[in-house]
Amino acid sequence: MKLLHIDSSALGPNSVTRELGAAIVAQCLAQQDGLVEYRDLDQEPVPHLTGASLAKADPGEAEAAERILQQFLDADVVVVGAPMYNFGIPSTLKAWIDRIAVAGRTFRYTAEGPEGLAGPKKVIVASARGSVHGVATDFQEPYLRQVFAFLGIDDVEFVRAEGVGLSPQHRAEAIAAAHAGIAAQDAAQRQAA
Repeated sequence: MKLLHIDSSALGPNSVTRELGAAIVAQCLAQQDGLVEYRDLDQEPVPHLTGASLAKADPGEAEAAERILQQFLDADVVVVGAPMYNFGIPSTLKAWIDRIAVAGRTFRYTAEGPEGLAGPKKVIVASARGSVHGVATDFQEPYLRQVFAFLGIDDVEFVRAEGVGLSPQHRAEAIAAAHAGIAAQDAAQRQAA
């Protein structure tokens, strides 16, 4: 198994999504041996798209973009640490998505509509939110589900710690519940195997 682990939180060791993402990766490796590639979008951000990026005017940037895309395409499992920032995802994660959503490589347009080309693979999103959000204020999960579905990936799971900014108790309980969810997924997958 090839696993790609993406972190996008700016909070370093205080990040809930980094903690949960690491636990998910450990669970995946406990189930099956694999090679893990890691990308920290806070420490090494991907440049945002520009007209020059799309024109491939900078050979170095074009080469880096191809490596990012190939790393994604080669992965069987992608673990994404995605905190909610201002109702959405971090801009660094959006910049990475812009590098993996490439016409002719991960999707194409047909007479019947768009067709995803990046599947099959599994995506597990480690999500954390400072408050508790419902449908009206959740632009994170629907966006990520839509993007990955557009790329042809239907196997997308979310592990969420919600309300981590409300109080220290809420934070501890949300993180514990998320870890329990990871353990339950692990147990269910082992039982199914």
